[in-house]
Amino acid sequence: QVRLVESGGGLVQPGGSLRLSCAVSGITLVHYSIAWFREAPGKEREGVSCIRKADGATLYADSVKGRFTISRDNAKNTVYLQMNSLKPEDTAVYYCAADAVYGKLLAARGDYWGQGTQVTVSS
Repeated sequence: QVRLVESGGGLVQPGGSLRLSCAVSGITLVHYSIAWFREAPGKEREGVSCIRKADGATLYADSVKGRFTISRDNAKNTVYLQMNSLKPEDTAVYYCAADAVYGKLLAARGDYWGQGTQVTVSS
């Protein structure tokens, strides 16, 4: 059974930092590309960042570029999202997703999804 479990969310003040983790089981991470998405109340799900299985290449949404960093630890089967300089508009539920086909992942049609972790940025 494939499971993706996000953790690390919480309440943080503007300008603060959080590191989200996506622990993957049931598949071997090295064979999958991983992405982070987020969904804020009343808004559509938005792609935040992804990391490609083939070469580790990364992509970021313009809204988080320079503030967020995605990384992966294949030995631990875990993907991370380091979020710095957080803004109130970063408030959302953050999901990780996995797929062996990079294009499907970019289209938010990944085969495997986590349950999400809430990030709230507020003073």
